[in-house]
Amino acid sequence: MDRMIHTALNTLKNLQNIRQATAQNLASVDIPGFRKDLPKEGRSVFINAMDSATARIYNLETGTTSFSEKQGVLRQLGAQTDVAIMSEGYFFVEPKNGEVALSRRGDFSVNGEGQLINGAQELMLDDGLQPIEMPPFSEFRISEIGEISVTPMDGPSGIFQDVAVLGTTSAQGEELTKGEDGQIRRLDGTVPGVDQQVKLVQGALEASNVDAVSELVQSIEAQRQFEMGVKFIKMAEDIDRGGAELMRLPQG
Repeated sequence: MDRMIHTALNTLKNLQNIRQATAQNLASVDIPGFRKDLPKEGRSVFINAMDSATARIYNLETGTTSFSEKQGVLRQLGAQTDVAIMSEGYFFVEPKNGEVALSRRGDFSVNGEGQLINGAQELMLDDGLQPIEMPPFSEFRISEIGEISVTPMDGPSGIFQDVAVLGTTSAQGEELTKGEDGQIRRLDGTVPGVDQQVKLVQGALEASNVDAVSELVQSIEAQRQFEMGVKFIKMAEDIDRGGAELMRLPQG
């Protein structure tokens, strides 16, 4: 009976991870370049005591969060500073916490310090992993391999000057995960090297790869399974109470 209850509790723990991932995905469905979170990897184990198996079973997790690398839909919005990745790979960004990470978000703009940022206010980094300083410009252009050039605000139209090369990596053969801050890095917290093998397209944005309908259905299904797990625990409690009543000695 104890094993029955612990199995149910383990199931509820697994469902909690699924519900957390689903909630995060639904909240991020409109974020450009967002990668769908997958439930944490884990398995169930029985705890051994005195070299013998006990009835207690627990859920073990790796602590790493995987994600879907499926390509999101490319939307042609026409803005000069919108950039999408057409192949596998990532931009290098510097979030507010200062730790370099990877991103596919390409809704670029310039902050008050004249630095190129994305919609999450993360600094975009060049091929030397340094923030990109942008002069005032009237036209913005980026090549397929990330070469950024602009027409200065006071310069003649159609005349471009080189500014920087946007740092990218294909991350081929790399095992990547999302950390507690939601940023994509290697398992050890580092990032792959710059290789500039990513193909870019200007004037388009990659949408989130989250399927909102699928996530909503999964959320409803997880809720139903959670309710069934709670009922299972209640049933185990009733069975245990009934067994205790049967084992009770009659009073003389």
